[in-house]
Amino acid sequence: MSFTQMPCTQESPVNSNRRRRSIGAAALVATALAVSAASAQTSGIKISDFTLSNGLELVVIPDRRAPVVTHMIWYKVGSADETPGISGLAHFLEHLMFKGTAKHPTGEFSKVVATIGGQENAFTSNDYTGYYQRVPTEQLKTVMEFEADRMTGLQLTDAVVLPERNVILEEQNQRIGNNPRAKLGEQIDAALFLNHPYGRPVIGWRHEMEQLSRDDALAFYRRFYGPNGAVVVIAGDVEPEQTRKLAEETYGKIKRNDLIAPRKRPLEPPPIAPRSLTLADARVEQPFLQRAYLVPSFATAQRGESEALEVLAHILGSGSSSRLYRTLAVDKPVAVSAAAGYDSSALDISKFTVYGSPRPGVTLQQFESEADAVIAEVISKGVSADELERAKSRLIADAIYAQDNQATMARWYGAALMTGAGVQDVQRWPERIRAVTAAEVQDAARKWLDKRRSVTGFLIKDTSPQAEKRS
Repeated sequence: MSFTQMPCTQESPVNSNRRRRSIGAAALVATALAVSAASAQTSGIKISDFTLSNGLELVVIPDRRAPVVTHMIWYKVGSADETPGISGLAHFLEHLMFKGTAKHPTGEFSKVVATIGGQENAFTSNDYTGYYQRVPTEQLKTVMEFEADRMTGLQLTDAVVLPERNVILEEQNQRIGNNPRAKLGEQIDAALFLNHPYGRPVIGWRHEMEQLSRDDALAFYRRFYGPNGAVVVIAGDVEPEQTRKLAEETYGKIKRNDLIAPRKRPLEPPPIAPRSLTLADARVEQPFLQRAYLVPSFATAQRGESEALEVLAHILGSGSSSRLYRTLAVDKPVAVSAAAGYDSSALDISKFTVYGSPRPGVTLQQFESEADAVIAEVISKGVSADELERAKSRLIADAIYAQDNQATMARWYGAALMTGAGVQDVQRWPERIRAVTAAEVQDAARKWLDKRRSVTGFLIKDTSPQAEKRS
């Protein structure tokens, strides 16, 4: 729902077995409601929303600028739905979904997509798992048939499961083990979420990933995959009624999965004390600070709170004209970078993040103190009318400018539906942003940017004699 990028998250694309995949929640959906809402309003697109008799939801977004279509299927299961002690299973199963069925052996689906000139992808986050294909319009039924088949027909043997486990372990090594900032972010999440499963990495804890088995994957698959636990989003050169008929002919034949139940997760206790941690790594060339505050998501916020946090994040830390960058990197200057971001797209509680790096000769503690002073000024004095209008206009304008990607349109609607929003919430987002007042922004800063709600992480260079061996 915002255009602010979060640091060190687990969302950037990963190449694995020649397929482009990604994991994580924030960056995949960070602009979800903003762009798609503006797209729908400015172009007069009529979004159709159907529910089949077996519980599958179908959203159709007509886009007739080219004879292509993006087909996405979203499952209402992510890393936060895993059983404690078996982390990484949602992402592991995402990989295994490409291993074939009795009807379509390993590699056939991908080969067909490539042959017809299409693209495919898959991704896992805290709250959902998704798969997509972008193909010529006349091939839509083909990919729907393939996805419907593997919704319940996946076949797994140790011969394919165990090598793929090695793949995700290497992925964890590349993305987390060899990335000090990603390791810092992982530690901050673990400290921030005392009770909620968002504290587990999407990719999993390595020692638990090493034990994942065929039986674990199949049990998870049978528990969570089914038409009543899925949303299909189709954007492209299609007619809604014709698309609904194709869905009935493919997905509509699948029986409901009675094992799928409402998602109930542990609640996070009220935070009562600020927390901090320090990570030292020999590979660090530039010290880095990252602070995460517990804040509500769009799904859990009171009316208007999430939108106020969106605007606050933009004013405080988006771009070179933001409060943090202008004050710390230009006016003082004590920093080489300073920014903030808010991730509103989460089914449960979420994060507001402040981060940056000090200039040489400035300590992380000095940088933290200066950043705190910027935040304190917003809390005590609020924001100006110019800042407010500029932020709101930019959020909506960026949304309009970014509407020309069909696959992104499908992704945004799917992400919104996976994290507690509806089609109308997406479409009405601009008017809610326009309604945000300066007082609401100040109230959001005062209420939510309380250090007792936060974890601050310091990333420093490890200069100990043992550092080189550990790295």
